[in-house]
Amino acid sequence: MRESWTVTETSLDIAPPPVEILVPDALCAAAVDLARAAAAIVAGPAPVGEPLAVEADGERIVTHLFACTDRAYINWRWAVTVVRAPRSKTVTVDEVVLLPGPDALLAPAWLPWSERLQAGDLGIGDVLPTAIDDERLVPGYAATFPHDDIDDVDTLDALVAELWLGRPRVLSEFGRSDAADRWYDGDHGPQAPIARAADLACASCGFLVLMRGGLSRVFGICANEYAPDDGRVVSFDHGCGAHSEALVLQTGPISDDVDALPSDPADPDALVHDPIDDVALEPVDVEPADVEPADVEPADVEPADLEPDDAAGLH
Repeated sequence: MRESWTVTETSLDIAPPPVEILVPDALCAAAVDLARAAAAIVAGPAPVGEPLAVEADGERIVTHLFACTDRAYINWRWAVTVVRAPRSKTVTVDEVVLLPGPDALLAPAWLPWSERLQAGDLGIGDVLPTAIDDERLVPGYAATFPHDDIDDVDTLDALVAELWLGRPRVLSEFGRSDAADRWYDGDHGPQAPIARAADLACASCGFLVLMRGGLSRVFGICANEYAPDDGRVVSFDHGCGAHSEALVLQTGPISDDVDALPSDPADPDALVHDPIDDVALEPVDVEPADVEPADVEPADVEPADLEPDDAAGLH
């Protein structure tokens, strides 16, 4: 027999429980002087300020709030709780505490040391433990021991040492990505102020030392002792003014003759300095050679060809 169920929607008016409004006990609320005197004993030399409020904490339990005048606790309040027994008219002090007000300056919420630790906090002699389940690390080859029976232990150990696989744990994919993001977005990436002001990037710098592993596709190590990133990991698109090709200095003598400068500075052969150009051509004093007079035959001159006066001069 098949049963048929019919669901009908019903509306139930469930009223919330009434909120009990506590009314301060009259005798406890009137014990202002008693509460102030108790607060003054705890506050010491700092005077207790004016009454701020009276709050009912329960039947015949009232808390008096006073302003704190201590300059180290601005916007804090002295809270003095007083009580009385049933059918008794004697009010006594239950506790005195200093509580922060709505606008009080409070210390930050407590965090465990692993969450408070910041870069640079580790000092000389400090030891930083690493959790066994650190997501930045995964087991390395050394964590897969012992070897199988068919493995050549000596060969495998030599290969492990050669390939640097003998570490218990190595960087995980998350660890590599986390380090790459931190380095790239930090002071050694392309958005650093010194990199944005540089004209050339580290990828073309002769002082860039290449790394190994997956991070070597984006990062290298600066080896310029005059660069601000010397000995640090830098991205290929980082840069600074100490780039190896930023400005090539002329270390040899420079000629004062403008015409002697190469017409094409980009031609490497034109920048070769010839030492013979430095030799000055001074005038040389040459002594006249000892030359014997040559035998010259007198010319045959016919007297007829001369004038009478010239001919007389020959005799």
